[in-house]
Amino acid sequence: MELTLPPHLSRRAFGGTALALLAQPHIARAAPADITIDWATYNPVSIVLKQQALLERELAPDRIGVRWVQSLGSNKALEFLNAGSIDFGSTAGAAALIGKINGNPIKSIYVFSRPEWTALVTMPNSPIHTVADLKGQRIAVTRGTDPHIFLVRALATAGLTEHDVKLVLLQRPDGRTALERGDVPAWAGLDPMMAAAEIESGARLFYRNPAANTWGVLNVHEAFAAENPELVRRVLATYEHARRWSVEHPAELKALMVAAMKLPDAVVARQLERNDLSSGAIGDKQAQTIIEAGKALQLAGVLPGDVDVAAVTNRMIDPTYARAAGA
Repeated sequence: MELTLPPHLSRRAFGGTALALLAQPHIARAAPADITIDWATYNPVSIVLKQQALLERELAPDRIGVRWVQSLGSNKALEFLNAGSIDFGSTAGAAALIGKINGNPIKSIYVFSRPEWTALVTMPNSPIHTVADLKGQRIAVTRGTDPHIFLVRALATAGLTEHDVKLVLLQRPDGRTALERGDVPAWAGLDPMMAAAEIESGARLFYRNPAANTWGVLNVHEAFAAENPELVRRVLATYEHARRWSVEHPAELKALMVAAMKLPDAVVARQLERNDLSSGAIGDKQAQTIIEAGKALQLAGVLPGDVDVAAVTNRMIDPTYARAAGA
């Protein structure tokens, strides 16, 4: 079933080429020729947007193009945002916080899912059964992503830090490969590769904690948002429509994801079991989860102890765009 945009979205034009009139000075800013936005296998709603060309149809009357870039993890999305090579990027909430602390000029403006998308993974016959068993072991992980943050917090539950293990820094698909061929006994996994490892290789999730998975958030480059506030609102209105459609059409959502990701139905179904798409709103609830993750990272020595995590989080999260878009 194809998703059809409601008429009120497509009628929201900019009014010529001017997107907004700035009070100081009185200069009309031209709408950008295009927007650049990421899609990611860990962001189901982004796949609906891309596969159904919803943003293209929403912005076509204003002759604004849409360029899609795949993010392979929060770290890549943050790199793209920091470089200004994308305007919107999908990350975990805690990863966005680390980026913000490190000077990445982003605002977190929307929730695309509440996932349990990461866990600690080993192979079925592995002697590793608890976090304590990881002491001295090699662990595949992608630095700067929710799996990395999850790993740090998991180690802390057993009185361990990164210094007690050997991190093998790999992108997500390579981490799965390293686990399956025995190069590492454990992997801080991320769906859908984690789900694929479970289904196809019998991989075992030996440590899970849904509460330690931070929200999936859509971020916007601050400069882009400041210059194009109405365009940001329109992007989020389209995102919100796609999210609601995804909730109402689970079978069609799975089919779109299978087509985009070229993974078996069973793998995509397992991934979707661990994604709550029930709300796009962002605010205090997300802030509290991200703040808790940030404080845990400070205790682990990953973030500087003198950073005011709550203040940075509150500056990073901006709920006004999602509210205006009806999330």
